Amino acid sequence: MAASNLTIRIATAIVAVPLLLALLYLGPAWAWLAFLLVVAIVTVNELFAMTHGEDKVVRVVGVGMLWAVMVSVYLWPSDPRWLLSSALMLPFAAVVLGLWRLGPIPKSALHVAAACFGPLWLGAGIGSIALLRTYPNGASLVVLSLVLAWSSDTGGYAAGRLFGKHKLYEAVSPKKTIEGAVGGVAGAIIGALIMRAVTLHDLPMMHAVFLGLFGSIGGVLGDLGESLLKRSTGVKDSGGIVPGHGGMLDRIDAVVITGPLTLLYLVWTGVKPLVNP
Repeated sequence: MAASNLTIRIATAIVAVPLLLALLYLGPAWAWLAFLLVVAIVTVNELFAMTHGEDKVVRVVGVGMLWAVMVSVYLWPSDPRWLLSSALMLPFAAVVLGLWRLGPIPKSALHVAAACFGPLWLGAGIGSIALLRTYPNGASLVVLSLVLAWSSDTGGYAAGRLFGKHKLYEAVSPKKTIEGAVGGVAGAIIGALIMRAVTLHDLPMMHAVFLGLFGSIGGVLGDLGESLLKRSTGVKDSGGIVPGHGGMLDRIDAVVITGPLTLLYLVWTGVKPLVNP
């Protein structure tokens, strides 16, 4: 990474992180939801720019489809009818959208698949991060999901630079190594334990370790998945909205996996008092 780019990335983090923390800890849950609705607009536009080019109609419809999934996750997490309805209707809506906005036939399958997968992937991921904020200790749980992704990325980068020799998945991400992935696991576990020590005091240590483990694996897979999308569409970065980091999707590709993983872990394990009885 060039020194100038690293400087820009650090400067961006210095500005963005305090603002995010202030919104999470000082603002109401609805303000966090409103922020994420805007993030959703940016990410789905970046995704559809890769798959659908300049078709603005598809981008607008894509925002609506993503919001439908996101709101279903956020407003009715205990009522499966809403999420089930969104999941079952997405393929139909994607096919209709593909027929309506018919482009080159060789790309039609890609368009339909992206219109179905994108809103479900991003809507469920971002919706989970919004929902976490409504839980007891919600702001800290959101930060935990962010820390799992970013500490894994940092640990993976450091270990890869220092010890990386064996490629992890060269066809998709040539720079990632097995040693880096191991460093990412260590980084995520350390990040989870720091969160436990600083603010999530009621999180049992065993659960912190497991969350770090699952979060790091999910984060790596999320990053690889977005790399696959970019390489298959000939794109280097999903966008340029985040200085030094590329697009919004580049920045949250792991978070949209660690967020749902954190939420599902808490729901299925029933860790108390972190979740409602």
